[in-house]
Amino acid sequence: MTDAGVGRTTLPAFATGPVAAVAAVLAAVQLALAGRYGFHRDELYFLVAGDHPAAGYIDQPPLTPLLARASTELFGDTLVGLRAVAILAYVAIVFVVALIARELGADRRAQTVAAVCGAVSSIVLVIGHMVSTATFDMLIWLLVSWFVLRLLRTGDGRWYLPIGAAVGVGMQNKYLILLLVFGLLASVLIVGPRRALVTPWLAAGVGIALLLALPNLWWQVVHGWPQLTVAGGISSKDGLENRLLFVPLQLVYVSPPFVPILVAGLLRLWRAPELRWARAFAVAYPLLAVVVLAIGGKPYYVLPLLIVILAAGAEPAVRWAHTARRRTILAAVIAVSALVNAVATLPLLPPSVVGVVNAMNKEQGEQVGWPTLVQTVSTVWQRIPADQRDRAVIFTQNYGEAGAIDKFGPDYGLPPAHSGHMSYADWGPPADSSDGPVILVHYPSNRAMVRYFRGCSPVARVDNGYGLENDEQGTVVQLCSGTAGSWSSVWASLRHYY
Repeated sequence: MTDAGVGRTTLPAFATGPVAAVAAVLAAVQLALAGRYGFHRDELYFLVAGDHPAAGYIDQPPLTPLLARASTELFGDTLVGLRAVAILAYVAIVFVVALIARELGADRRAQTVAAVCGAVSSIVLVIGHMVSTATFDMLIWLLVSWFVLRLLRTGDGRWYLPIGAAVGVGMQNKYLILLLVFGLLASVLIVGPRRALVTPWLAAGVGIALLLALPNLWWQVVHGWPQLTVAGGISSKDGLENRLLFVPLQLVYVSPPFVPILVAGLLRLWRAPELRWARAFAVAYPLLAVVVLAIGGKPYYVLPLLIVILAAGAEPAVRWAHTARRRTILAAVIAVSALVNAVATLPLLPPSVVGVVNAMNKEQGEQVGWPTLVQTVSTVWQRIPADQRDRAVIFTQNYGEAGAIDKFGPDYGLPPAHSGHMSYADWGPPADSSDGPVILVHYPSNRAMVRYFRGCSPVARVDNGYGLENDEQGTVVQLCSGTAGSWSSVWASLRHYY
């Protein structure tokens, strides 16, 4: 047995029809539910960022905002139009999961099981429902994993070219893709096949990745690597919570009933002689899990590798289900997981009872109440004398509030909002001539922001009307007579990253 290129040279036929059927049915479900509840705060931010095209933003590279803008341009400036691109990515993920299972020797039935399990896992359902950086990060991680599996199986160094292209595009979305590169490289060095690294095609792949990533890398250099500041803030603010919840959320984000399939997939990658060339994936996941725990990163960072392991477990799951009774059990496990995960991640429940699942998946609640927040701000805006409104400013604590006002505010005659949060700070302070009243929108716990303004008094609180305790429920709206200094003098102090 050689060190590289030890996999089979032929693969089972691809289950094109069944996988396409799975993707079509679940994409139809996503499309039917795309317009319920409302925009997520991040989506509101992406819409505004897409209107400020740049090679980079304070907290992210440019790909997701640009895709959000492209989606609304192609499919309409609506919630469904925005989320069309996420649904397309969701369909692609379903196909890539099946292709990964096939690469690992799964027959058509196992490929279909892998596609279904991947598609109904919690994390894939939620990122297929709304636009997020995680949506495209998942797709790119899975694409890179598929390409690497093909490289390791065939020993053909030319696969470094699509690997490099995918990594380069991934770096224009999230630098987390470098975590995958590190994990797979280290794992191949540990367990092989090391000969896969001895080829000039590797350098070519690296060159392609750097070339594609260069615009944002240069932007980061010029701006002092602000994403490091953002990452440091996440670690310091949420690091302990992320570490405590890491293991349980790994299971919740996929599905607890899928644990036997995950275990079977991990053992198969590690033990199966015919998959010795793929053992690096059995090492990469636990290796990166330890890294993410050490840095206090978010639990979802390494979930794409868990989806790869799930795909690897589809083949033994189908072999196990060789009797009618066992096939019924496997089908029931998948059906129960699909139902529970759908309720937890998709807008199936009435908004009034979203609190039931909001503790587990706060992204549900983050889609409720934005028009009401803007309506509340508009009532305060009407209290400003008409002859002062051309010098008045709306200033918010975070980009979600500002994005909501920018999206829905024109219907109420509101001007664009300003904020010191993330890239909103870069889109500029109000002109110093805007020295009139200021409407402040902020969380009740944020008392520090008020010191930069004068004559402030709370005049309204946001109530989403559903009794839903999401982040914006109870948000305070204050009316101030002005700023403590000119906007240009206080703006640097108003900037914040989390």
